[in-house]
Amino acid sequence: MSLAPLLDAAPAIPLHAFAAMAAFILGSIQLAAPKGTLPHRTLGWIWVILMLLVAGSSFWIHQIRLVGPWSPIHLLSIFTLAMLALAVTAARTHNVRRHRYTMIGIFFGALIIAGLFTFMPGRIMHAVVFGQ
Repeated sequence: MSLAPLLDAAPAIPLHAFAAMAAFILGSIQLAAPKGTLPHRTLGWIWVILMLLVAGSSFWIHQIRLVGPWSPIHLLSIFTLAMLALAVTAARTHNVRRHRYTMIGIFFGALIIAGLFTFMPGRIMHAVVFGQ
């Protein structure tokens, strides 16, 4: 295992990866911790900022090009940004059920499922974990 492939990549890629890793760790804590508390709200805002960095930085990553510089993952980024807005709005209007399911969906869809695809052969995270 070596971080060299990640650190040698274009600046948007390590920003994206490290924000995603931090969001995964913090999101895991958030899912297990008590809800509705001041720490939950504070860590939740940090998680939202991290996810904004993850989704936003993806627009500067063009390793997979299917339509010009874009790939289907960019659609996921747009969807993630929209769902973050929906989840924050739900929390602010005390719609706990919508907030819960939207945040869980973002965590599993944008971090877990999309994250697993980064370990496919030929991708940078595959080189980080398994070597070149």
